[in-house]
Amino acid sequence: MASNPFTTCLWFDGAAEAAADYYLSVFKDGKRGRVGLYPEGSPGVAGEVMVVEFEINGQRFVGLNGGPQFPFTEAVSFQIHCADDAEADYYYEALTGDGGQESACGWVKDKFGLSWQVIPAGAIELISDPDPGRAARATAAMMKMKKLDVAEMRRAADAG
Repeated sequence: MASNPFTTCLWFDGAAEAAADYYLSVFKDGKRGRVGLYPEGSPGVAGEVMVVEFEINGQRFVGLNGGPQFPFTEAVSFQIHCADDAEADYYYEALTGDGGQESACGWVKDKFGLSWQVIPAGAIELISDPDPGRAARATAAMMKMKKLDVAEMRRAADAG
């Protein structure tokens, strides 16, 4: 195994720097790194931002301004495991605001189209309860939700 941590490369269509700034405003434990410009003779416009490095919550990212060929899809998402409902509410609102979109089961897309799963404390435990009936009822309740409501999932799990 490699001794260095992974760096996630996110492909943008000209918005890598704006995206890095946005993520650094949403996630308080972050920092911006190097910004690299397209050189003369490269596929990009010389002098414009090619890459921007940033880190949030200990995860390293590179935003690449690669063009419109490869938009984000739900096939890749980032999970945010929240300590409590207030933290889940914060991330849910921050990521759906300003052009983001709600999806299902706690999934959201931010304004750049990147998918996130906002997971409040207790949700995973409910849908993976060792009692198959409780897990099924919690999961059925979750499947009807956009933003996860752990109290409602717990009520559904206990209803059996």
